Amino acid sequence: MLDLIGWSSLPAGLLPKWLWIVGVTSFLNTFQAFATLSATRRIYANKQHEVTGLSGRTFGVWTLLSSVVRLFGAYNLHIAPMYQITICTFGIAWIHFMSEFFVFRTAKITGPFLAPCVVATSSLIWMVSQYSYYVKQY
Repeated sequence: MLDLIGWSSLPAGLLPKWLWIVGVTSFLNTFQAFATLSATRRIYANKQHEVTGLSGRTFGVWTLLSSVVRLFGAYNLHIAPMYQITICTFGIAWIHFMSEFFVFRTAKITGPFLAPCVVATSSLIWMVSQYSYYVKQY
């Protein structure tokens, strides 16, 4: 089944597989963001009233864009700009979630909030540490 959706075409290593999994998961979360506000309200649990249809759809579009970049990145980690833009998707997500918690106080420490924080943090660390393995300097 995974062969039908490009799994076997991924470069060697665990990072491309991780990016593929995160990309597909993000893609599926896009539909959730458009269909219902309940999941988004659980992330921004301190100020659920600020989560509107518009903000939910905007969150969905942002998630879709991140998903596309991560999926392309999974297959093209050897290209320096692709690797760098993929790292940026996690950096932007990390900054967003940290600012919502520490600055805007919309989020509180719950599973729905921690999950994207853990993914963003671990992916950032992993990608920075593996840069020279995937991107060859000539």
